[in-house]
Amino acid sequence: MDTRRVSADDLLILLEVARSGRLTRAAEVLGLSHTTVARRIESLERVLGSKVLVRTTTGWDLTPLGRRALRTAEQLDQALHELRTGDDDALLDDVVRLSTPDAFSVLVAAPAAARLRTRHPRLQIEIVSATRPAGTHRSGLDIEVVVGEPRVLRADAFKLASYTLGLFGSRDYLATHGAPESVRELTAHGLVYFIPSMLQIDDLDVGRRVVPEMRDAVTSTHVFAHVAATRAGAGLGLLPTFLAERHDDLVRVLPEEITGTVDYWLVTRTEALRRPAVAATVAQLKDSAAALSSGTAGNPVS
Repeated sequence: MDTRRVSADDLLILLEVARSGRLTRAAEVLGLSHTTVARRIESLERVLGSKVLVRTTTGWDLTPLGRRALRTAEQLDQALHELRTGDDDALLDDVVRLSTPDAFSVLVAAPAAARLRTRHPRLQIEIVSATRPAGTHRSGLDIEVVVGEPRVLRADAFKLASYTLGLFGSRDYLATHGAPESVRELTAHGLVYFIPSMLQIDDLDVGRRVVPEMRDAVTSTHVFAHVAATRAGAGLGLLPTFLAERHDDLVRVLPEEITGTVDYWLVTRTEALRRPAVAATVAQLKDSAAALSSGTAGNPVS
């Protein structure tokens, strides 16, 4: 280990790299060049005697030494915020980055972010809409909301909410093609659902299990496209009931026979959860997600 003292500035640079997962992003936020950020990280590693970052396929992740250094950096950052402002709201003068499935983004995450911003105007929340498994080394994100129970290491995970999948058709489609009265009659209808070859979440493969004989009609990676195609009469859509029931022109068919339950889970790293802004965002998401399980998410629309 180098005999020089650890630089507080270098620790704060490490903190920003850990938040974004990328040297270039950290450089933009800090107003520094990419080479300066890289040089300061190298300086920190020389003083500490080992690597604090390791390159992954999605950016940069922390080593065990890096995670220890990050805890010190977080404490330093918090102390500086308190010194500059002298109030508790400074703890939420931060950027929180989260990834969520598209329906959750629109009906839960975005309204939750708005409510937080009302109370904490200096808080910034970035929402990435994606339906994918929890990342093993996705250090650029503070929070991930995923479908199905995740298998993650060095992270905290808990179930946020559950929702139901049901089979729906538009009133016009059912009037023209007839409403199926049995599972056997479903073979006469096309299915609107996810693209099988691009489905990354095992829990969402329920569509292929509950209606295995239906042929694909319109498929998409986005659930709002499923809703739109079903409303336009492309076939019968296997849709989240909390989305479909917002539309008066959609009718559920065979509700007893065709149903499935899917869970939303939240994943966050322990070191991220120690940041007050992340903890506040997680708490708000918990409260907002409860409406999905209770069936009160959003108002019906035509």
